Amino acid sequence: MTTLQHTTAPAVPEQAGWVVAQVALLGLIGGTIGLGSLGWLTGLAYATATFFLVSHALRRAGTTLGPADRVTLARGGLVGVVTALVADRAEAGLLLVVLAAVALALDCVDGQVARRTGTTSAFGARFDMEVDAFLILVLSVHVSLHLGPWVLLIGAARYLFVAASWGLPWLRGALPHSLARKAVAAAQGIVLVVAASAVLPYAEVLTAAALGTLLWSFGRDIAWLRRQAPVLVEGSRHG
Repeated sequence: MTTLQHTTAPAVPEQAGWVVAQVALLGLIGGTIGLGSLGWLTGLAYATATFFLVSHALRRAGTTLGPADRVTLARGGLVGVVTALVADRAEAGLLLVVLAAVALALDCVDGQVARRTGTTSAFGARFDMEVDAFLILVLSVHVSLHLGPWVLLIGAARYLFVAASWGLPWLRGALPHSLARKAVAAAQGIVLVVAASAVLPYAEVLTAAALGTLLWSFGRDIAWLRRQAPVLVEGSRHG
């Protein structure tokens, strides 16, 4: 999802409104099913970080929130609530699954909104990607509590790749468009939500298969970037 705006005015008041909405949702959950102190602290920390990071990114881009970005921000708010529930290990399995599923479904909406409104930018694409990546990370933490720590590799893979690129500049190259890559990425969230719901048998096998396809996708992209690297760093060692 990408967006392009036509003004350089910051949109801090609007971001604040979305943060208030997320806190209100946390309050609603806390007043109904209950939310412990760890959940509240995690949810508030997430909302605060979202406010400052999005505001900073908008200032750097010299833009404001567009219609598609608002959908992404709403998704981000849902991810914040899911994060709070996971951190609190609250007895809210169904609610967690529903919120995560809605956040995943809205991933198709923000892209459509961006295309139909003719608004595109690097900010929108990055914002969308970061929300997706963090949701996958949080879901992998939740599922790992039941299936084992190996599930964390699903959520950590993208962050490990970024960390590796700090020392290996050739990993920062632009990758060609790939439907397979998109399909594999989308499958991770779906599989993790299904595993979290415990509605299907053999969740461990399904999740392991998802991890296998993810590692294949990253391996393929890393191999492609390595072949395309214009200059190899002399003496570097790669495991």
